[in-house]
Amino acid sequence: MKIETIAVHGGNIVSDPLKPVIQPITLSTTFEHQEGTMMYTRLQNPNRKSLEAVLASLEGGADAAAFSSGNAAGNAVFQALPAGSHIIAPDDMYHGMKMLLKTVYSGKIEVDFIDLTKPNQLTDAIKPNTRLLWIETPSNPLLKISDIKSLSEIGKKHQLIIACDSTFATPVYQQALSLGADIVMHSSTKYISGHSDILGGILVTKEQDSFWERIKNVQRLAGAVPSPMDCYLLTRSIKTLPYRMRAHTHNAGKIADFLNSRVEVEKVFYPGLSDHEGFETAKKQMSGFGAMLSFLIKGNANDADRLIGKLKYFTDATSLGGVESLIERRSKVQAGDAGIPDQLIRMSVGIENCDDLIEDLTQAFDSIY
Repeated sequence: MKIETIAVHGGNIVSDPLKPVIQPITLSTTFEHQEGTMMYTRLQNPNRKSLEAVLASLEGGADAAAFSSGNAAGNAVFQALPAGSHIIAPDDMYHGMKMLLKTVYSGKIEVDFIDLTKPNQLTDAIKPNTRLLWIETPSNPLLKISDIKSLSEIGKKHQLIIACDSTFATPVYQQALSLGADIVMHSSTKYISGHSDILGGILVTKEQDSFWERIKNVQRLAGAVPSPMDCYLLTRSIKTLPYRMRAHTHNAGKIADFLNSRVEVEKVFYPGLSDHEGFETAKKQMSGFGAMLSFLIKGNANDADRLIGKLKYFTDATSLGGVESLIERRSKVQAGDAGIPDQLIRMSVGIENCDDLIEDLTQAFDSIY
């Protein structure tokens, strides 16, 4: 099946004798004892099983595990590592995941944050106790592109587990498992949900090996699992994911070109621009450039806030991946992060009419400059 067909049919597992077209929501927390079936919804649930099945199929993986948030998904990977392990992660790793490692795992797991767009730095950072390489591409919020295949080849020579956060790319535009990753992660809160109303995370594995069994054990016993309703809604949202991503990406490409043409903008970070440092790598490993971008305006943080305040169709809010366009000055969230300029603006481009979005940006620029 092609990806559009998988998205529609891959999560529709109907066992009801009435044969409804769409799988019902199973809210029961417990199930009658029967051989070979489910027992308790923390361990398994029909709706979660369907969600995991469709996402494993979309990524070309052997199995998937759904969690109550993206951070809970990442946390399960870290919890599955032996105590005292060393992790290598990107220097501009998603802020929430980075803070999880720096605070909750302080004294338990050793972490080095390096520039993974330079594979030679990976070799230098590997230690005897290094167990995991965490890749994030495109990265949040600087849209750096890391070469998954090259990094995975280096990691495999040192018996590292390779995990890739592919949230910005989605399964529609990037197949990290086929490029060498062992595990791919998504914050399903974002594009997989697509409507800014569900919190969730997902892990998909290339092989059902012993490390994956440890992750599944964390899922079952720690219990940070999504509700049946959230699983149902995510499975429903996935049916339109390929077509939503095309609309998002069409708009983002046009807006990136528009921002690149404005004299008030110092730099645009979008992998679909030919002058982006990661353009050639993105073109090689992605089938589309996605809908996230960041840009630096001339001026300071106050100028960035003024620009955002003049917009009508872009909501000043954290998160991303919904059908509506969101925008924020990222240092408000990542305060004190040395790698994030104060006037950096991150944009999640929605599926509104692109002419309306560009007209809105034009009036905002014209009103403050």
